[in-house]
Amino acid sequence: MVTSMTGFGRAEVSKKGLTVSAEVRSVNSRYLDLTLRLPRSLSQREKEVKDIVRTFLNRGNLNVTVKLAYDSDGVVPLKVNKAAAKSYYKLLNEVRKAVKLREKVKLEHLLTFSEVLEPVEEEEGDELEWELAQETIRQALENLNAMRAQEGSELVKDLEKRVHWMNETLNDVERLSKARIPEERKNLHERIAQLIEDKFVIDQNRLELEIALIVDKLDVTEECVRYRSHNKFFLEALQKNEAAGRKLNFLVQEMNREANTIGSKSNDATLAYLVVGLKEELEKIREQIQNIE
Repeated sequence: MVTSMTGFGRAEVSKKGLTVSAEVRSVNSRYLDLTLRLPRSLSQREKEVKDIVRTFLNRGNLNVTVKLAYDSDGVVPLKVNKAAAKSYYKLLNEVRKAVKLREKVKLEHLLTFSEVLEPVEEEEGDELEWELAQETIRQALENLNAMRAQEGSELVKDLEKRVHWMNETLNDVERLSKARIPEERKNLHERIAQLIEDKFVIDQNRLELEIALIVDKLDVTEECVRYRSHNKFFLEALQKNEAAGRKLNFLVQEMNREANTIGSKSNDATLAYLVVGLKEELEKIREQIQNIE
């Protein structure tokens, strides 16, 4: 399936008071070029992030931005010290029984002890950040690819329309070229007759052969056949489930080669006008496929 190299993807994942957001922007490029903007705590994960991106994309100039935000506005996140909470709960119950209090131990009683809540260790925090960062980056890349695929489908429609137009134009080129052959033969006879005063001096059979060879060089049937063949392969490449950008670019080069040959053989204003139209359309197609992966 044809995909565009231009797109945008964003994702956001939250867990345990931490929110990770990722944005991926992509434009066209001959290769896969990555620019990463990661938080300082994830800077050592640059290689892993690039490996993740390569599983989603083959070509494109990508800008990946990852941001971290804690719900506590920068305060170090906390976790429950279960051992301390159980110990304090047991001690409070013993105190309650010792003084014969009917009131039960409640949560607010436990929270008066600072040891019940303790800071998350740095290693654990780093693991959580990396876990959420991976998930967020993958979601952003999936959203990017969805947008690239949607734009790619629109490009396919436009390219198919242009290729079909070129096929119709080639039919006109071939028809006009064949229709001009008798006229060109007649013109050549008249021009040679004006140059040669004594018609008996020249071999008429040899003259006919030379004229036939000249007229044959004006025939563009072979070029039109090859051009249509390239068009066929172009349309087939648009429908295959593989990266088609480089192949399409090669086919456009071959189409342009055939158009140049047809133009060099066309000594008629109408044919020349049609060839100019073909080359203009090829240039538009060339610009479009520069954005295809």
